[in-house]
Amino acid sequence: MVVSAFTAGPASSVECDAGRTRALGQLGPRYRSYPASEHFTESFGYRDYLQALAALRLRGNTYPLSLYVHVPFAEAAPGPGAKGAAGTRKMAAYLNYLKAEIAMQGRLFGGMNQIDRMHLGGGAPTCLSDAQLGALMAQLRRWFSFAPQPELECSIEADVRSVTRQRLPSLRALGFNCIGLSVRDADARSEPEKTAALVAAARAAGFRSVRIELFYGLPGQTVMNTAHMLAGVIAAGPDQVALRSYMQWPRRFESRAGVPGREAPDSTTQLDMLSLCGRRLAAAGYVHVGLDHFARPTDALALAQRHGCLHRTFQGYSTHAQPDLVAFGVSAIGAVGATYSQNVATLEEYYDRIDRNELPIARGAKLSMDDAVRRSIIQMLMCNFELSIAAIEQAYPITFASYFAEELEKLDALAREGWLSNDGEWLSVNPARRLLVRRICMVFDRYLKHPPGRCLP
Repeated sequence: MVVSAFTAGPASSVECDAGRTRALGQLGPRYRSYPASEHFTESFGYRDYLQALAALRLRGNTYPLSLYVHVPFAEAAPGPGAKGAAGTRKMAAYLNYLKAEIAMQGRLFGGMNQIDRMHLGGGAPTCLSDAQLGALMAQLRRWFSFAPQPELECSIEADVRSVTRQRLPSLRALGFNCIGLSVRDADARSEPEKTAALVAAARAAGFRSVRIELFYGLPGQTVMNTAHMLAGVIAAGPDQVALRSYMQWPRRFESRAGVPGREAPDSTTQLDMLSLCGRRLAAAGYVHVGLDHFARPTDALALAQRHGCLHRTFQGYSTHAQPDLVAFGVSAIGAVGATYSQNVATLEEYYDRIDRNELPIARGAKLSMDDAVRRSIIQMLMCNFELSIAAIEQAYPITFASYFAEELEKLDALAREGWLSNDGEWLSVNPARRLLVRRICMVFDRYLKHPPGRCLP
């Protein structure tokens, strides 16, 4: 069987053979960081984070920071009855500790707390009321200095099932100027109309960018109802569309697994869904900016890619270079200097650390020179689909051919299969393989060759 894949130019095809299907099922990291978060270790802790922050201060940080706030449990949203009351108390308690963590980080970053990017994510942050969101934003603005709106990117995630058109002006008034809408239910026949209405309402409220996250490969989903849902998304006309595979989010939908008629599609079907989405979005005029992310030609991401200044961060593709990222909340990931850090994963641990006046950092990573060069290579491939070998040799003290001799052998094998070309100066991803660019990035991922937790020189 042959299915068409998205290409930047004329349509081409990708063979859906067993090897390609296995490649889809083994795509691994999304490379919003390198090393990927699953390779962070517990040998990195609170003191390492403080050392990284001290080094940043010593160097005299002059660049704005980025903030990420994680709200993890949409099921705790206030509602009627005893369950709703319990959810309200649970959310209120979490927000109190979240504000305490913000104050702790704010003190540490005093004097270098300029912000030009902020993202509120997690399960569905719009489960918070306007009053709760207002209090949270006020706490952030108390401890960090936000750039004026023209320079500030302030985004929030929302679920089309829970957010209303009437609420969007309130979210905009709180300072959010970008919004991501998640479309997750393959059987919701009313969602296309609601999605279109939400996109229109977001634009009317003054949001400058509207992104839709479209999930494919959900339990019970077929190519046909994926096409139905995608048609509604295209009709809604968002600025960006991000495709999310069920394989990447199994816990979020695990309640559907194992139910007769609700099994997850196999890898071949998921590849068909991905290819269908790529073709339809390209036909609708969207530009493939990277991995499984599409944007209108006039969108900032498409323009950044066109000018070679697209970046990939923890929040996905961005026009901003990877800044120092301060993260708040359970399991949130931050990046300060040449380090990554991740908070504890449970509420009990999170509350205990903050009660002890200690940042709730559980694990992380210190980047070596090898990590830095590999991160640069993966970033270039993920954002530009090509890599200048000379640029890497100029930026790092290596000779590419000898340093990556093993990797080049693997790339030669992939080149013979049609994944990329290598003329000795540039590595270029075949347009028909761009949706699966991670497969090429994995060749440079040294951590995939070693068990998690092993220290590398």
